[in-house]
Amino acid sequence: MNLVNAIAKREPNPNIPTLAPGDRVKVHTRIVEGDRERIQVFIGTVMRLRKGKRANASFTVRRIATHGVGVERTFSVNSPRVEKVEVAGHTHVRRAQLYYLRGRHGKAARLREKRTVTPERAVEVAQTPTAE
Repeated sequence: MNLVNAIAKREPNPNIPTLAPGDRVKVHTRIVEGDRERIQVFIGTVMRLRKGKRANASFTVRRIATHGVGVERTFSVNSPRVEKVEVAGHTHVRRAQLYYLRGRHGKAARLREKRTVTPERAVEVAQTPTAE
């Protein structure tokens, strides 16, 4: 059995949740420097997802680095270097690939946040007394 088939038959990484374009994520990656290993966090917005075969599945994350320079990284879903992915928030987008963000700077590059009520917040709102 060759290596590609072995990877394709593997289950996807359970530490990667379901992602959507526009999600703000924290990707924890394992970095090897010489004989040492550490975890580095890459925080940004999911620009695109490439679905298809499980072995080829990947997602691209974009963040704005110092001096307004955009940095994009593509992560493979099956990579052993991806430790975990945390979803920090969702934004309202109408496209599957957000390549238009590359040409935007400053406030024009912001995406509108999706307002969702979490179960914990719903309990808080229900328990607060109303002013009568």
